[in-house]
Amino acid sequence: MSAQDLPQMSFRCFVEALKADGDIVEINEECDPNLEVGAIIRRVCETDERAPLFNKLKGQDSNGLWRILGAPNSLRRDPAQRYGRLARHLGLPTTSSMKEILHKMIAAKSSPPIPPNVVETGPCKDYKLTSDQFDLTELPSPLLHQSDGGRYIQTYGMHIVQSPDGKWTNWSIARAMVHDKNHLVGLVMEPQHIWQIHQMWKKEGKDMPWALAFGVPPAAIMAASMPLPGGLSEGEYVGSLAGHALDVVKCETNGLFVPANSEIIFEGSCSITERAAEGPFGEMHGYVFPATPMDEPVYKVDMITHRKDAILPVCNCGRLTDETHTMIGPLASAEIGVLLQSHNLPIKEAFSPFESQVTWVALQVDTAKLRAMATSPEEFCRKVGDMVFNDKVGHTIHRLLLVGEDINVYDFKDVIWAFCTRCRPGLDEYGFEDVRGFPLIPYMSHGGGEKTRGGKVVSDCLLPVEYKTGKNWEAASFKESFPKELQERVLDRWESLGFGPAH
Repeated sequence: MSAQDLPQMSFRCFVEALKADGDIVEINEECDPNLEVGAIIRRVCETDERAPLFNKLKGQDSNGLWRILGAPNSLRRDPAQRYGRLARHLGLPTTSSMKEILHKMIAAKSSPPIPPNVVETGPCKDYKLTSDQFDLTELPSPLLHQSDGGRYIQTYGMHIVQSPDGKWTNWSIARAMVHDKNHLVGLVMEPQHIWQIHQMWKKEGKDMPWALAFGVPPAAIMAASMPLPGGLSEGEYVGSLAGHALDVVKCETNGLFVPANSEIIFEGSCSITERAAEGPFGEMHGYVFPATPMDEPVYKVDMITHRKDAILPVCNCGRLTDETHTMIGPLASAEIGVLLQSHNLPIKEAFSPFESQVTWVALQVDTAKLRAMATSPEEFCRKVGDMVFNDKVGHTIHRLLLVGEDINVYDFKDVIWAFCTRCRPGLDEYGFEDVRGFPLIPYMSHGGGEKTRGGKVVSDCLLPVEYKTGKNWEAASFKESFPKELQERVLDRWESLGFGPAH
């Protein structure tokens, strides 16, 4: 098997790996992309079911353009393989923990970059359609929620753009919906990198060359989700992440390069002048606000290239748990942890609890190092908040929770216990209003304050003794309220006493 055929390097091989895992339901009866597909995907996300592969869609063309894989990176029901789909994206065992997954993502940043390998052609070139040969309004683009402003074809594809000087190629995920026969309209939001490059092209007075790749190598979509530093090209990071160079091929109509084994490629440009109504859309925080469109740039699709029987991956955002939660929150929190550690702050682990709709990040503090700093709670919280909330990595996050080593930040029961019992409302919380806010959160866009500024807080869940002398309590729990030998004796007899397996 070549490197390009590993599940993390090929979306088609990834789908086959999920089948081998028993993690796909193949649906061969015709389904309607007008809400029916969205309803099934949403139910799958809310019940942690197997990923649905829709093999027959109303509106497919004769070359199978396209099938749909829903919930490509959502959770599994089996606790032992909870993050199995995420792990498959990175070539890790399906039993990997979230900590292991995030540590692999972070470790790749310090590995030597492996630039993509340019090849002459690839499976994404099997079929080529010029602008007069397709109609995006007729193809099976899904309407995912009944009050969405349009058919959101782009929920799990990868935008590919490049700075005018050619030095920075950016891969990213941002939603886009069908506008008409040959156009999309989608979010280009400050401070995202696609927005930054769009601004560069505006200064040049030229439309931005653009490609949108669907069904890309899973490692690539993970990299596209990560808030990497500006100027770092995700293609090189993917090579470091996967340990192999990614094969890329040049577009037919512009100078951009796309993953050669992608399922579908849209080629074209993003206008610097033409804008249109976009949305509303059922977003990652679990709400749709009907009749609230935004004004966003228009993308012109000049050509579609694709594989035979191509598969369009679709994320149907909403309440827990879908790809916007499993990827955006954890990857942002990992970068937040790295940022704070790089400034010698005593942070051991960082994670964004799904239960917060990934608007929180819990930060586990090394309290021995904290005490050595001889700092006050307010000084430390202000330092953490100023650093995170004024950096791009903290854009989507509105609450930071500082917890001690006895709290496992990957376990929401631990985090919420610390928050509810150690953080005194008001007194132990520090607000940040003069920072960029994330307007997609309903309390920002539809609340009472300014829509794009503030609304952020650091919640100190460290008790005062943790700043001075150290922990002076034990938890009223099985782990801390009984001698170790008694715990082991109870666990050894657990099943013989008539209980289920001891975890």
